[in-house]
This record gives sequence, structure tokens and C-alpha cells, in this order.
Amino acid sequence: MVKPVFTRHPENPIIVPGLYDWRRATVFNPGVLLDDDGRFYLYERAAGGLRPFICALGLLSSDDGVHFTHVSDKPVFTPEMAGSEYGSVQDPRVHKMDGLYYLTFAFRPFAWSSHPTGVGVPESHETDFPGVERVPMAEINVGSGNVQGGRPDNYTRSGIAVSEDRVNWRFLSWVTPADMDDRDVILFPEKINGRYAALRRPLHFVGPEYGVSGPSIWLSWSDDLLTWDDPVLVAKAEYEWEDNRIGGSTPPLKTEQGWLVLYHGVQTEDKSVKSVVYRVGALLLDLNDPTKVIARTPEAIMEPEMYYERFGTYIPNVIFPTGNIVKDGLLYLYYGVCDTAIALATVPMDALMEYILAYRNP
Repeated sequence: MVKPVFTRHPENPIIVPGLYDWRRATVFNPGVLLDDDGRFYLYERAAGGLRPFICALGLLSSDDGVHFTHVSDKPVFTPEMAGSEYGSVQDPRVHKMDGLYYLTFAFRPFAWSSHPTGVGVPESHETDFPGVERVPMAEINVGSGNVQGGRPDNYTRSGIAVSEDRVNWRFLSWVTPADMDDRDVILFPEKINGRYAALRRPLHFVGPEYGVSGPSIWLSWSDDLLTWDDPVLVAKAEYEWEDNRIGGSTPPLKTEQGWLVLYHGVQTEDKSVKSVVYRVGALLLDLNDPTKVIARTPEAIMEPEMYYERFGTYIPNVIFPTGNIVKDGLLYLYYGVCDTAIALATVPMDALMEYILAYRNP
């Protein structure tokens, strides 16, 4: 079976840092909407600096999905809106449901300070903030390599914000508890059997008691978006290219065959320098029970190839899709590159679905 070809846009990266102080260091990992007015709306994760690495969410719009301009010269969702002026709001995923706009985000109460090495995951430390005690970071084992997990009151948790107009957002709820590092939380765009569903990736759910050797994709249910059931395992790492961890990437797309979810797989290349590679795979989940995997690609369907995907300000060899739109039979995939800028690739939906369905579970 021939892999579908993701065509990189010739103007990549289509969105780069600069223009405003709050986004002069990096912009990446965007959420994207194609709204009823025919325009594309993109929510960028942006940082004005790396020390501290405080991130907020900016909003841009476009007629063609390629050339974006800012809707506001200020961020539309900030750490203060999530509960801490010293925090960091990260990795938005957005969709419209029942006339309202919903945004899931990851949030760290106290932003780290980062020192990129150019070869792997940056060295990071707790930042000195006024009145905030600095605590040495702990190590959390995540399978093939340890990561700096941080202090217990500074784990990255995930929440939901809601808006009536795409611009003005209010915090709605937490999906994950404060004492658990749990990100890559993504809402399904509609209720399933009368309930809300969200993908999760709890960092601590690793080990024999959880049936996984590294961070994996889980799912929780809710009746009201306020309280959530305990997560159920959906998929774990199975292949060499995802030996470090996997996690959900793009919001689920409803197709006749199932929920299409693109996910990221992380492979450790050299543990001594924290060298990793982020690639993209695909899952197809049952329409009525998305804890069931219908099909899964055994190989990555997209990996770092272009210069801007292999080298950048923050971490090399990273493609991290967080937004997808289907228009005129094409899947528009918006993805962060090296935690530095934002790129766009397209692929025919028919070709992508044909490839995934070739690996349907028996």
C-alpha cells in the first residue's frame, strides 16, 4: 500500500514569530476552525521569550487558509485567564458545537525557563517569580527516557474554555486534576450517545498496573463538561517510531468509516542528549465507541523532512499537528515545526482514508 503524500505548502512556514512582543520568540501548535462564514481562524501558541517560557494564545484569520492576519494585537487567551499570571497556556484545539466555540488547552501554573541545546529536548528549570518558592524539578519515568516532571503543584493540567464569538473566551472547566500531568486533551466535536468525550494523555499512567510502558492515548466521558469519568485506554505505543510515547494530535474528524484521529509518536534517538523525533500516525476509532480502534497505521504517515521541520529555535526534528480542516476533498493539516513556527500540508482525504483502512483490524 502506497502512503498518502502530504504536500507541504511552498510558502512554509506560513506563520512565524515576530510583530508583537508576546510572540517574538516562537509560534506553534495551532488550533484551527473553518467557520460558517467561510474563513479560517487559527489560534497560535505564542511566546515572547524562552526564559521564562510564558505562552498565550493569539488569533489570526484567513480567506484561503494560507495567508493569515491577526484579528487582535493582544492574546485572546492568557495564563491569567486560566488562573496564574506566571503560567503558560499551551497547544489549543478548537471546534464549534451547538452554536458555541470550545477550546481545550494545556496549562502550567508556573512557566519553566528553557535553554535549547540544538540537539534534543531543551534543558529547563523552575523560574524565579516574585513570591513563588523555587523547587528543584523531579524526574518522571516515561518509558525509554526520563523527563523533568516538575514540582507537584506545577504539573501541566488541561482545561476547556468557551466563547460565543471566537474572540472573547471564558474558562469553563478542568478536564484533568491538578496533581496529574495530563495534556493532549482533545474534545470530540459532537456528543456520542448523549455524552461528551475527550482524548487524554496522562503522563503518570505508565507501568504494569496501567498496561502500558509509556504515555498513551486515553479517553474520558462526561455528561456536562464539568466532571469527567476515569480515563479508559485507547491506544499505546506499539512500534519503534513511537517508543518514547504517543498522544493525540488533531481533533477527531467524523467520517463514514469512523473517527479519524492523527496522533504523534515520539522516538528516542539518543537518550544521553535527549534527542527525539516527533512523527505522525493515524487512528480510526469506532463512531459509537471511540475507545475501540478500527484501524491504525503501523508506520508514520508524516515525519520531519524539510529544513524547517528538522531545525528550529526550540527543539529539532518535530512536526506536531494540532489543527485539521477538510475542504473540497483535501485535509488541511496545520502543525508546529520545532516549537518555532507553523506550517501547512494538505493530503486528499480519499487517499488518506484508503491507506488507513488497509490496516483495519480483523
